[in-house]
Amino acid sequence: MNTPSDADTPRDVMEYDVVTVGAGPAGLAFAIRLKQLDPAISVCVIEKSSTIGAHILSGAVIETGPLDALLPGWRDNPPPVCVPATEDEFWYFTRDGGRKFPMVPPGMRNHGNVIVSLGAMCAWLAPQAEALGVEIYPGFAAAETLHDEAGKVIGVRIGDMGVAKDGTHKPGYTAGIDIHARVTVLAEGARGHLTKRLVKRFALDKDSDPQAYSIGIKELWQVPEGRVSPGKIVHTLGWPADSKTYGGSFLYHLDNNQVALGYVSGLDYADPHYRPWEAFQQWKNHPLIKPILDGGSILSAGARAIVTGGWQSLPKVEMPGALLIGDTAGLLNVPKIKGTHQAIRSGVLAAEHLAAGALAPEGFDAKLRASDAMKELRAVRNIKPGFKKGLWFGLLNGGWETITGGLSPWTLKVNADWSSLDKVGEHEQPKRDYVERSLAPRDRLQGVYYAATEHDEDQPVHLRVMDTSICVTTCAVEYDNPCTRFCPAGVYEIVDDGDGKRLQINAANCVHCKTCDIKDPYEIIEWVTPEGGAGPNYQNL
Repeated sequence: MNTPSDADTPRDVMEYDVVTVGAGPAGLAFAIRLKQLDPAISVCVIEKSSTIGAHILSGAVIETGPLDALLPGWRDNPPPVCVPATEDEFWYFTRDGGRKFPMVPPGMRNHGNVIVSLGAMCAWLAPQAEALGVEIYPGFAAAETLHDEAGKVIGVRIGDMGVAKDGTHKPGYTAGIDIHARVTVLAEGARGHLTKRLVKRFALDKDSDPQAYSIGIKELWQVPEGRVSPGKIVHTLGWPADSKTYGGSFLYHLDNNQVALGYVSGLDYADPHYRPWEAFQQWKNHPLIKPILDGGSILSAGARAIVTGGWQSLPKVEMPGALLIGDTAGLLNVPKIKGTHQAIRSGVLAAEHLAAGALAPEGFDAKLRASDAMKELRAVRNIKPGFKKGLWFGLLNGGWETITGGLSPWTLKVNADWSSLDKVGEHEQPKRDYVERSLAPRDRLQGVYYAATEHDEDQPVHLRVMDTSICVTTCAVEYDNPCTRFCPAGVYEIVDDGDGKRLQINAANCVHCKTCDIKDPYEIIEWVTPEGGAGPNYQNL
């Protein structure tokens, strides 16, 4: 049976005043605030994960100010993982030891902040939104935006269910519904696939630098009694990254003998043989980290892109019929290593703007740029780009920018991550200085197990490579197939099955981190949504 064209497929239509794509902190804060302001506005939030929070991964330490303003009584019924910060440590690691900095940089001091599981926090926010009348639909993956004849965004189309790998319809086929709305709010998080298309369609980035990203890889561990000091926050830089690669870690002490830990690698790295997942595993085996984990067990693991372009990479955040909020707009504060407060702040601002303006997006871009959210980003705009010149220059530049409050008369440029990779033979191979590691997971496939990721293998591959011949010819010669190394889930393999080399895409392994869509040096990989509900099932990440 052939697949009917979209024009021939009958689809149910749902009508709302507002549809929000993404049930992260920005999307949920937006929905809550809009309903607080005007209960008569009909608001729908759709989320591609099977349950709210299942695809959410973040450190996460949050500044509570915006949450306090949105839900003043939240501390009477806090999220299930919510540990007040008690102390901060900041370390420089060498292979065999390290040195603790005598003071923690101002932006990383966490007095008054709380450690949370952002996934659990979103699952906690969702029923509060529903109590106000917000309709939330997990398992609804928005496949495309809908437009009227003039090009205005008029809603989204949910992806079809029950499509086989060859494009035919399986017995349980269900056409995705169309959701029409007066305004569509994109809150997809970093590298949202609808946002990516809309930025291109409306040239939203014509006056900004390219967006930049890092990859954060995280695990939640249960460790033996007596090793955890709830509320303690540790950050490190240095080993295992070389001085030219932007990388750093976090270790957060939780309740119940649990620790959350992770490693962040800037995707502007130049070394074609760098492996972000391996860097994280190396860091775990450092003599100051391994004793905490030894004898413990992993509870959950995953990876996610982090938006790091900052002030100079902010695209225009409004277009006819739609607007961008949270990490899909690019509001994370890199030196603070925090974005949740910015996400909530932008969601609230968008709700107030729409409620006051008859749901018209026009003017939101100017309002966001004049807000405290952008004032915060402008003050730190030069800190992350400074690390392109190496660790020590980056630290000196960061100190200068902190002392001056970002008042430097210059703004450093941000370049696209895909363009930063050196070709094989042109890159000075760094000394890895890696150790023999013994802590789990032993390889990336075992890590995928802890992510509990699940996809129906008989569905169209959601990782589209526009020209696979490049993979076994040009890319093999120039970059030695970096996709086989930068993917933290082993999705991409070059195999030789007797008929020559070919690219094999293990799409069922995908944890939806979006790294391939960002770092591929030829820009031929496109991440799109699989069937709704597919993907990782993170627990308290």
